[in-house]
Amino acid sequence: MLANLMDEAETDVLACMTFPPAHRAKLHSTNPIERLNGEIKRRTEVVGIFPNEDALTRLIGAILLEQNDEWAVQRARYMTLETVVPMSDDPLVSLPPVAVA
Repeated sequence: MLANLMDEAETDVLACMTFPPAHRAKLHSTNPIERLNGEIKRRTEVVGIFPNEDALTRLIGAILLEQNDEWAVQRARYMTLETVVPMSDDPLVSLPPVAVA
């Protein structure tokens, strides 16, 4: 029974192997997501009580935008659009202009 379950899950478990070798090392870890969740928790606890759900959504949205900007400039650390685009099946995919800080 366990062997059958493992055989059925093989394609899902090994899906990361279809990515380029440079990406595989970055896919095995959930540290960036855990760090982001910790930052969201820290900042929402500082506020404490939100007047409504929209206020909470705005704060979390701002945190996510800030994190996206940080990840965009840390090219060596995470996957970049330049390295992901070649894997796209859509020939019309193009990179946006790079923002100069």
